[in-house]
Parts: sequence; structure tokens; C-alpha cells
Amino acid sequence: MLIRFWGVRGSLPSPILPSEVKAKIAAILEQMVPQDIADAASRERFLAGLPPWLYGTVGGNSPCITVDLEGFNEPLIFDCGSGMREMGIALNAENFVSSCYHIFFSHFHWDHLIGFPFFDPLYNASATINFYSPKPRLEEWLLEMMKVPYFPVQLENLTAQKNFNLLEKPVSIGPATVAFRKMNHPGDSFSYMINHKGKRFIYATDVELSPSDFLPTEENTGFFKDADVIVLDAQYTLDEAIDKYNWGHNAFSLAVDFAANWGIRHLILFHHDPTYDDRKLYGMLQSARWYHQQMGFREMEISLAVEELEISL
Repeated sequence: MLIRFWGVRGSLPSPILPSEVKAKIAAILEQMVPQDIADAASRERFLAGLPPWLYGTVGGNSPCITVDLEGFNEPLIFDCGSGMREMGIALNAENFVSSCYHIFFSHFHWDHLIGFPFFDPLYNASATINFYSPKPRLEEWLLEMMKVPYFPVQLENLTAQKNFNLLEKPVSIGPATVAFRKMNHPGDSFSYMINHKGKRFIYATDVELSPSDFLPTEENTGFFKDADVIVLDAQYTLDEAIDKYNWGHNAFSLAVDFAANWGIRHLILFHHDPTYDDRKLYGMLQSARWYHQQMGFREMEISLAVEELEISL
């Protein structure tokens, strides 16, 4: 199972502003001494020693994740944020060709839909697109978002074969099983758990965790306990989470508590606030790791979701 990240921000896509690029360049120059640029090897060592927030970027696209299953050439796509466009461009560059795609929606807020009309296979008559949601109005809502005057091409005019599937129980997709669970978010949001060859991956964006999510109920235990990887909403610092109670998102510290509570092996902090720059996001990652260590939780890997990150299971 290969998990690939194409969009990691919440709300609207957040462009990398020229002022942020300038600030990064200035910070790099402040650390540089003549010996760092003496030759190619020196430059490589200098770049390798830079903190992550300076060397590269978290990215500014809204949520889209793909899961590729070994020996199965039909990608599973979770959400259609602006990262979906980047995903299509990357797959074209890799000469990736599939006749079938499976798209799962966590919910239907704009930041999770905005990339949908720009997904190239929708315009390919030889492609089949299977859509999945526990919400019964899936087709109606997609039709609505692509009506005039919102977009020049309507859903019914897209040439790909389109199948709309209402999820009422776990579904088998090739060699994997995909289960779902409703979470606490305005208008509802659904988390997905992919089980493939004994490995379990959970996609849990746009959720404000509640005490009931920590209880050892049969549903919670079957879905969360001992998962290998969870991509979990961790949009806020604790102060912001308190200030924005009932907005439907988590503090990163609560995400750590949750993953530790269920014995999850790898927590990936996701759905970053669009107003947070890279330095603040990597600071939150450092704080999450410190908090995990101070609380004495069992060993767990904690990562920050960044665009083009790949996780293999």
C-alpha cells in the first residue's frame, strides 16, 4: 500500500507568497558562511543541514490523498481538494494510465471539492470513475457544483463513465476493504479505514474529536485500535482550538492523545491551517513530538503531512 499526499491544507488553497519565499531566502543567507559554498559537496552538506521549514515547503493545496495497492492498477482517491489537479499532473508525468478510479468523499465542503472539475480522467471516454459516499445526495451535489455559472462544463457532459455508490457497509475494492465511520464535524464528515494485506490505514480529516471517540466501544476498537497509520486533523494549536470550539477541527495535542489512546503506530498531522507558515507548522510538529515524549506514551512515529510525501505499508 502506497499513500501519496497531494494536498494537505484546510479551507481554501494557500499559495506560497513571495514574501514567504523572500523570508526563507533571507534566513538561509544569514546561516551561510563562505565555506558553505566552496564546492558542490559543501553546498550539499549545507542544504542537508537546513531545518525542514527552510528547505522545501509544506505546500498550499487543499486535501487530496491517493492510495495505490500493490498489483492493482486502480487508484483509491480520498477527497478532491485543489491537490487533485497536482495529482493528475504528476500521474501524467509518470505516464501512469488507469482505466478505473475510485473516489471517496469525506464530506462536501468546498476545500474538499475544488479540484474535482480539473481531474483529467473525467474527460476521458475510456475511463471509469466510481464515486463513494455515505451521503445519499452525492450525485445531486456534484451536479450542483458544476452547473452554470459555476463551471463551463456540466457533470452530465463529462465523457468518463460515472458510477455513484451509496456506502451503507464496508466495500471491497480489488484486494482491499474500505470501511467508514461518521465523525464530529459541521454537516458531518466521514473517516475511512483501508485494510490491505493485514495493514490498516485511516484517513480522518475534518474532525473535532470528542470524549466518545476515546471510549473502547466495539465500533471504535474495530476501526481505530492498533492501526498502522492515521492521517488526522490537527489544524490548531491548543489556544486556537479552545477559541474555535465547535468549528470541527483538532488541536495537535489532542491528535497525539487520540493516536496514543488507540495504539496507532504512525500519526500524520493533517489539514493545516491556511494562515500558518511552514515555520509554524514544523514548530507544531516539534511540539507534538515533545508532548508525546513528556506524556510517556508508548512509542509512536509522528510526521507532518507535506505535499509529495509518500508512505509505504
